[in-house]
Amino acid sequence: MSERRLRLSRLTKPVAAVMAADRGLIAQAVDWLAAALGGVELASEPFAFDFTDYYRREMGPGLVKQFFCFGHLLPPEHLAGLKRRCAAYERANRRPRGGRTVNIDPGYWSDAKLVLASTKNFAHRIPIGRRVFAEVTLRYYKGRLGGLEWTYPDYLSGPALDFFGKVRRLYLEQIAKP
Repeated sequence: MSERRLRLSRLTKPVAAVMAADRGLIAQAVDWLAAALGGVELASEPFAFDFTDYYRREMGPGLVKQFFCFGHLLPPEHLAGLKRRCAAYERANRRPRGGRTVNIDPGYWSDAKLVLASTKNFAHRIPIGRRVFAEVTLRYYKGRLGGLEWTYPDYLSGPALDFFGKVRRLYLEQIAKP
């Protein structure tokens, strides 16, 4: 009988997109994330989220979004639980009449891809936990970072591609260390 080795998934770099009309709410959510994910290692510049009106009715006008990556490397299996905790944080910080004040989209960078979690199923999303799905949103292919047919426009913007290119470089440096 041959001995089999259990192959462990490579560790991943946690990231999150945080959106709100109030930059103070973004800062509070990021502090909450950083406590669990090892501190903010890199942050994008905040930018106006004017790519769609999807969130306007619930969250109001003047939304600002910002991307973050965090210091700890974590197993990819961590994403489903993190998404559930982010959803609970959003619920706990709702307006009295029910609308969210902050939106948190967690994910991770792994080797050549950005993976995001969602609670909404769709044809390109894979279940990773109870009511949580994952999708590859960006990929590094043939020396270039780019999107896929379902990638949201904010992730295809120049600042987003620049940010996630930096995350990729940080990740590769971090996993190369003994």
